[in-house]
This record gives sequence, C-alpha cells and structure tokens, in this order.
Amino acid sequence: MCKITVVIPNYNGKDFLRECLQSLSEQVDITPEYEILVVDNGSTDGSLALIGQEFPQVRSIALPENTGFCHAVNVGIEASEAPYVILLNNDTRVKEDFVYELYRAMEGRPEAFSVSARMLMWDRPELLDGAGDRYCVLGWAFARGKGRPAKGFDRAVEVFSACGGAAIYRRSILERTGLFDEMHFAYLEDLDIGYRARIYGYRNYYEPRAEVIHYGSASSGSRYNAFKTRLASANNIYVVGKNMPLLQWVWNLPFLCIGFLVKFLFFCKKGMGGIYLKGLLEGFHKLFSREGRNRRIRFQWAHLGNYFAIQWELYANTLRFLKKY
Repeated sequence: MCKITVVIPNYNGKDFLRECLQSLSEQVDITPEYEILVVDNGSTDGSLALIGQEFPQVRSIALPENTGFCHAVNVGIEASEAPYVILLNNDTRVKEDFVYELYRAMEGRPEAFSVSARMLMWDRPELLDGAGDRYCVLGWAFARGKGRPAKGFDRAVEVFSACGGAAIYRRSILERTGLFDEMHFAYLEDLDIGYRARIYGYRNYYEPRAEVIHYGSASSGSRYNAFKTRLASANNIYVVGKNMPLLQWVWNLPFLCIGFLVKFLFFCKKGMGGIYLKGLLEGFHKLFSREGRNRRIRFQWAHLGNYFAIQWELYANTLRFLKKY
C-alpha cells in the first residue's frame, strides 16, 4: 500500500516543475512507497505536456482554471488514500532523503499533525527560507529563521504550524479538523490549519533533516506585490476572527491593533498602504459573510487548556520575533 502521497499544486510553473519532479523521483531506497500527484490549476504554459512526456509515472489532475492553492491541494488530498500527505511547492528541489525524513519524523510522534521541512534559499542555500512557522500576539505570522544561517537550526523542535510549501500531514487528523479552508484561496492557509489542529490538542514540528531548496514566490511574482499584499492582509483578519474565541480576541485586541498599524506603515513605505487597507476590509467581509461565520471554530470547554497554551505561545513568539529567532 502507498504510504505517502506528494501533492504538488501547479500554476504555470513549467520552468520549475521539471527539476522538482526529477528530485522527487531520486529518493533514497529506504523511502516507503510513495506517489507523486500534480494538481494543475489551469496552466497554459505546457506544464501538463511536460509531465506526460518526461514523467509518465506522475499522476496529474487538470483543473479548468486557477482555483487557488487551497482548492488544488484539497483536490489532491481527496484523490489520495495514503495515511500521509506531503504538500510541496512546484518551485522547489528536494534532497534525496526528503520524503523519508518527513515520514520518519511523523512515525516517531503519534501526537503530530504536521512536520515542516527545512527550506533553504535557492540562490543562497546556506541560508534559511524557513524552519517552520510562528504566530504571535501582534497577529503576525513569520517563517522561523528566515534569512539566517541554516546551520543554526539543526535541532528538531515544535513550531506553531508547518509551512505548507514543504510539509507532511497526517490524514487521520485532517479527517477531524477538516481540509484547507478554501476561503483563503492562498496565503496563511497553512497557519490556519495548523492553528485548528492546535485547538484540538495536536502538535506541529520542524524537522531539519528533511531539506528542500525553495525559489520562493514563483507563482505570485515577488515577495511583495499587490495581489499577495491584499490577499495576505485579508487572511490575517480572517485567521484571527475564525480561530480565536470572542474573549481571547478582545483580550488581544490592543496587541492586534499595534500589529496591524505597524504593518500598515510598513506597506505605506512600499507604496501599498491603500492595498493593505483594502485587504483588511476584505478580511472583515470574509469573516462576517455567511460562509465565513459557518467556518468559525466553535469554542468548546474541552479545549480550554489548549487555548491557554496557544495564548502563551503567542506571547512567547512575540519575544522570539523581537530577538529575530
């Protein structure tokens, strides 16, 4: 039986896809049985033809249009029956033991919902692109260790959530928490699903021995652009309102206001202040829409201890951010 399905969402990523699939096909012999599934979001660059011609062993699902990251990976997860699912960006090149190390990390932690790989910068692989994700009381999500020497992050640790660009998830827990929230379309959906798992009492980890080199922002075009800024700011509001109970939301409101103000000033300097504010308004609309209200995580007294643990971590991660950890 296939134990792992590697799901790769793709949108006009032909320039990167060949190297990604080639590296995945060269995994070490001790790797458990796995399959590769590319979910194509209506690409027009010949991505599907490349797969058919050069990687006939790779399964593919062709969607008629770009439905976003969340819908694409959900289609891939639902098309798989493996107990583990690895999500992988198309603009990556994985090390030869990548799949095995993520599998090993999950097998050793029955309480784990996800494990994030060590992501290295494409042009400077000695530096980190991310070592798992943090979330803080200011409402900011940030990649742990981004831009710092990778050698300083050689220890497996618990993180707030895994980065969906290169991470493994346990199917049995996905069946309890639900799949990725498609109202995100893209950005912060991995934070949201990791947050949801934390509320249910599960854990997320970082595994440094599973390495992947990541180009970054290959689909959206750059780290800061109008599309990403508007969508990410909307999802920032949505994540807070969706996952925090009302009392926790009110308790954190002063910190959140400071966080959003600082972000607004940051984007004003980049000439995108208006775009950022528009995104925030879209986030409130998303949160209070009928579908958004239906997707809110209902408070349960059984999870009270988990909420306290999450709140403490939000404080701790603020200090970690200030220390550039």
